[in-house]
Amino acid sequence: MVSHPVHGLPFLPGTSFKDSTKTAFHRSQTLGYRNGYAVVRRPTVGIGGDRLQVNQLSQAELDELANKAPVLTYGQLKRAPPAEFIPAHVAFDKKVFLESQGIELNPPEKMALDPYTELRKQPLRKYVTPTDFDQLKQFLTFDKQVLRFYAIWDDTDSMFGECRTYIIHYYLMDDTVEILEVHERNDGRDPFPLLMNRQRMPKVLVENAKNFPQCVLEISDQEVLEWYTAKDFIVGKPLTMLGRTFFIYDCDPFTRQYYKEKFGISDLPRIDVSKKEPPPVKQELPPYNGYGLIEDSAQNCLALIPKAPKKDVIKMLMNDNKVLRYLAALESPIPEDKGRRFVLSYFLATDMISIFEPPVRNSGIIGGKYLGRTKVVKPDSSMENPIYYGPSDFFIGAVIEVFGHRFVILDSDDYVLKYMESNPAQFSPEALLSIQNHIRRRDTPALELDSQRTEKDPGTQELEVLIDTIQKQLKDHPCRDSIREAFRIYDTEASGYVDRETFFKICDSLHLPVDDSLIKELVRMCSHGDDKMDYSSFVRAFSH
Repeated sequence: MVSHPVHGLPFLPGTSFKDSTKTAFHRSQTLGYRNGYAVVRRPTVGIGGDRLQVNQLSQAELDELANKAPVLTYGQLKRAPPAEFIPAHVAFDKKVFLESQGIELNPPEKMALDPYTELRKQPLRKYVTPTDFDQLKQFLTFDKQVLRFYAIWDDTDSMFGECRTYIIHYYLMDDTVEILEVHERNDGRDPFPLLMNRQRMPKVLVENAKNFPQCVLEISDQEVLEWYTAKDFIVGKPLTMLGRTFFIYDCDPFTRQYYKEKFGISDLPRIDVSKKEPPPVKQELPPYNGYGLIEDSAQNCLALIPKAPKKDVIKMLMNDNKVLRYLAALESPIPEDKGRRFVLSYFLATDMISIFEPPVRNSGIIGGKYLGRTKVVKPDSSMENPIYYGPSDFFIGAVIEVFGHRFVILDSDDYVLKYMESNPAQFSPEALLSIQNHIRRRDTPALELDSQRTEKDPGTQELEVLIDTIQKQLKDHPCRDSIREAFRIYDTEASGYVDRETFFKICDSLHLPVDDSLIKELVRMCSHGDDKMDYSSFVRAFSH
């Protein structure tokens, strides 16, 4: 028969006691052999020979009890279920049996109260006034009713900012706001539809909610004093949302009708926000430095890689190799420049001018090219709008100013008159008449002049004999063909007379034998006064 165990202190940390006088700690033998087989024996004593907490029966007693079965008297024996094994740490859990061990305790005392625990037990007092606003009624009444506003965000004051257009939707059913971006063709932006998703927009925040982490948490009614409503969206007034100031300039017809019925506003304006393009900035060209043409220099200011200015190809083809030549004198206060003569060539294909100075022997001035082909700007024109000399500016007596030097037109070749008569629309009548009269006076036959002189002066027969003699003597002179042209260059008035100094200068440049007795006599007879020389009679002596 199994007896109940005697319960002592639980074998737990802090509740176990060691016997300091105990020296034996061996365990009982639990293995044995019976009939050559190993069998398990239950220990009869504990460690070190201590008494076990549970009385144990011997194996023989256990066998007897197991074989005893009064089946005939009481019927089939019903075995009782084995007692449930309860560990000591479970049996003694939350139990203190100190008096059994001779320990006396003080009477129980009340536990000290925790202020925080007591505060947690008190219910929170809330003062919420129930509202009479029916949110469901608002949803059912204003469902699918949206106010549409057209607004702009002008950010041109910041660097790379611009003025962009947006559409603002205000949903009456729940007072939420949505901002849409308006994209245009080729605006250079991604076609993202929304600037701000549909949500309620706070108008005034509480003082402590300025540092509220809005980027990670949604704003509730506790952080907002006032929300945006429909009355805040007025056409013509700015509205600040998400740190951006939107200017509402228009709305749709439904919105106008809603504001008229709800707020009594019937004159919502349509504001023109289109900005006029500023006038183009006038490009000011730097001062002309004098190198090349003005058009060529301006190309360096108009483009990074300059291109040659466009040319009138048709004009170049029609006037190719057409040149107008004029004889001109340099207008200068310097005495050495008084007798200089120049040939001005005007090229009709390119409107360019070249100047050539015929060389004169012993003049002290080296002749040759005076000015290469270039366009010459008139002195009264500006560099922004240059006006160049044209064919109509050249006539007898005209003054042509070339880079600060003034040239007076004295004569022209026969092609100039032919071209002017073929194209009278390009020239003024006065210019054409001046060329015609000059050519007519220049080409008057010298024989007619001589015949008129013979009739007036009978002494000219001696001059005619002298001229005939010199012609026979100098018939092989190399300069006989260019003598008349040389005198005409210096006879600006086509009078047939030159001064004595110019006369001998021309003779010296052409190597005329003025020291010959016949030539000296001819020079004496061609003299008129102390300073004038009749070169027409002198020239006839060297012509055919």
